Amino acid sequence: MLAYARTRLDSFLICVRTDRLRSMFKKILVANRGEIAMRIIRACRELNIATAAIYSEADSTGIYVKKADESYLVGPGPVKGFLDSKQIVNLATRIGADAIHPGYGFLSENADFAELCQASDVTFIGPSTHAITLMGSKVKARELAESVGVPIVPGTDGAITSVKDALAFTKKTGYPVMIKASAGGGGRGLRVVRSDAELQENMEVAAREAQASFGDGSVFIEKYIERPHHIEFQILGDRHGNIIHLGERDCSIQRRHQKLIEIAPSLILTPELREEMGRAAITIARAVNYDNAGTVEFLLDQEGKFYFIEMNPRLQVEHTVTEQITAIDIVRNQIKSAAGLPLSIQQQDVILQGHAIQCRINAEDPQNNFLPCTGTVTAYLSPGGIGVRIDGAVYKGYTISPYYDALLAKLTVRGRTWEEAVSRMRRSLEEYMIRGLKTTIPFLETIMQEPDFIAGRFDTSYLDTHPDLYSYPKFEQPEDLVLALSAAIAAYEGL
Repeated sequence: MLAYARTRLDSFLICVRTDRLRSMFKKILVANRGEIAMRIIRACRELNIATAAIYSEADSTGIYVKKADESYLVGPGPVKGFLDSKQIVNLATRIGADAIHPGYGFLSENADFAELCQASDVTFIGPSTHAITLMGSKVKARELAESVGVPIVPGTDGAITSVKDALAFTKKTGYPVMIKASAGGGGRGLRVVRSDAELQENMEVAAREAQASFGDGSVFIEKYIERPHHIEFQILGDRHGNIIHLGERDCSIQRRHQKLIEIAPSLILTPELREEMGRAAITIARAVNYDNAGTVEFLLDQEGKFYFIEMNPRLQVEHTVTEQITAIDIVRNQIKSAAGLPLSIQQQDVILQGHAIQCRINAEDPQNNFLPCTGTVTAYLSPGGIGVRIDGAVYKGYTISPYYDALLAKLTVRGRTWEEAVSRMRRSLEEYMIRGLKTTIPFLETIMQEPDFIAGRFDTSYLDTHPDLYSYPKFEQPEDLVLALSAAIAAYEGL
């Protein structure tokens, strides 16, 4: 009888919790596209929340367009519609969406967009406009970190506009230094320089690139730390003052300052250093009353000293590796926090189990300086098996256009040990088949077999110091080989 009563009580509590989730948002407009739109739609489906997708004509056949409960064409052109704040918010109010999830990229770090949502009584699923504004500026973020006692990389006091000021800074610190865009990231507006001549040459170039990418041409100068690890901590917060971290990710393997492979947890952090860096990440988040998902990024030098570099006030591409080792759904928690619900987990509940690796499957040619590739996918087969996760929106017949980011899919694997995770990723990449255009798959497969990577001996200089990685066979697609052989036979018979 007691067991029956407990079962009935558990059922009642589940129903209550489900009703609470159903009542928090009726419909969420997903202001993004591709794989991240699919990720958000899946989370909403599990929470019994209706979804509305937006798309351009170039994306009309996208999987996410079909999987959403409703889909709406925005324009003009393939990109402007995703950046038109007024059009998106007006659409949300017209269709009865009470929240907007921006994903990453596009308007995800746009404080004006978040403010417009608020003014229109539409919930922005992300942090407050105050946090976005403060963390959206690398200069302001550095000042904040320094004010709360978190170490920062030596740099200029605020943005600079003249080469003279830049040269004055380098006389104090010496070379190398980095020119960085104040308002953005992703490697745009960033230049590493090692002499006065390079500094003068690159200042204007970096400012122009920053203006074109972020609408803000201001830059600042920072001491360049040689061969660091790029370590970032995942933050979750709510509107009740609760802030926790979900451990770290090592994002050191990059090309042109853009991440290619991410792992969790780091292979080099001791438990003591993890605790110290996690505490620093939470300190920064608490200083801006952070209330959603975000990432605090650090550089860790060869001596084990860490320095704050920036905070991304949004969901990250690489959030999947954190989810795999914590079993915590970050997007689900974003939605619940935005609805005003408190976090259901505390810091002591976060347990890191095993190792996870994420590989970005990009439509790029690594042997040609990662040149973006376009075309139609003629064949597609994704890997599977234990511990394998695919976040993507690609299929046979899908056309990759030149208008968007080159990311096709994210392949994430988990293993009980680092060695198991590497071998699982290698096997998964061997299984992964995308035909019709060049991708990063064969390059990533080569990395998974490289001794230094397997041994965990890598930092941000890894790709530069391992040029042999680019020597994989050019004919990674069977149809390419068939065409080449046919051409050779025809040439021979024509002699």
